[in-house]
Order: sequence, then C-alpha cells, then structure tokens
Amino acid sequence: MNCRICQTEMPELLLAPASANSAAVRTHLDSCPDCQKEFASFQSTFALLDTWQAPEPSPYFDQKLAVRLREEQAMPPAGWVERMKARLLFNTGRQFRPALAGAMAVALLVGGGTFAGISTLPGHHDQVQSSAAVNDLQILDKNDQALQQMDQLLQDDQPADDNSASPPQS
Repeated sequence: MNCRICQTEMPELLLAPASANSAAVRTHLDSCPDCQKEFASFQSTFALLDTWQAPEPSPYFDQKLAVRLREEQAMPPAGWVERMKARLLFNTGRQFRPALAGAMAVALLVGGGTFAGISTLPGHHDQVQSSAAVNDLQILDKNDQALQQMDQLLQDDQPADDNSASPPQS
C-alpha cells in the first residue's frame, strides 16, 4: 500500500476500525511516519468534531421562514429581462445545450460544405474570369473574316520570291 491509498482509507479506519482494509492501513501506518502524522491529525479533528454541539435554532425560525416564503410568493413575477438575467447569471447552462448543439451542427455543415465544395452545386456557377489572351482568341475564333485578314497580312509580309506559286487568297 502506498501513502496516497493509505490517506484515502484513513477516514474509514477512524469510522469503521474493524473493516477489511483497516489491517492493511494499520500495517502501512506502522512503517510510515508521514502517514502517522496525517492519521494523528485526522484523530484530533474527529475528536474536536465529537465535542462540538450545534447551536439550537431560534424558536421563531419556522414562523419567520413561513412569513418570508409567503412574501416571496406574493411578489409579482419578475419581468422577462430580469428572468433572463437571472438565468444567465445563476444557472448551469443546461437549457442552452440544445441551442449550442444546433449552432455547432450548423457550423460543421457550413465548414464541411465549404470544404466539400457545396458552393459549386448546379445552378450556382460563378462567372469565370478569363485572361485577355483567351478573350482575344475567342473573339478571333468567332470572327472568320478577321482570321482571313490576318492570313492576308501574313502572306503580304513574306518575301515575293514565289509570286508565281499561288495567287493570294481573299
């Protein structure tokens, strides 16, 4: 047995000295001076508690308590703000647990949905920005005449060596 277990068993040794664990605790107490000091402190505390006597309540205690209870019952109920303030200040927060769980679920759905890409559901497409070069290429693809003019300009820039090969296309 170690000191920690012995110290937890000391109150039981004082209250029920004939119990099964008492022999092991007594064996440890015989070998450990620190636990002996702790046990002596327990014994003196219990001896002091045995000599203490609780004071008698006032003979008018019951009547005063009944009057106080009737006064509290007769008071008008507090306003909504006062009740909410009292709930926020003096409760354990149990009534807020469902709301907190719902808020956490919504936060998880939003966070998980964003991560999973729910924002790209059908019907929710954003306009994709394309670069100026892509826009130019798209314009060129749509405008066949512009392409033909570009080809004409490129052929005009080439040297006139093979003028007899083919006439320029229009």
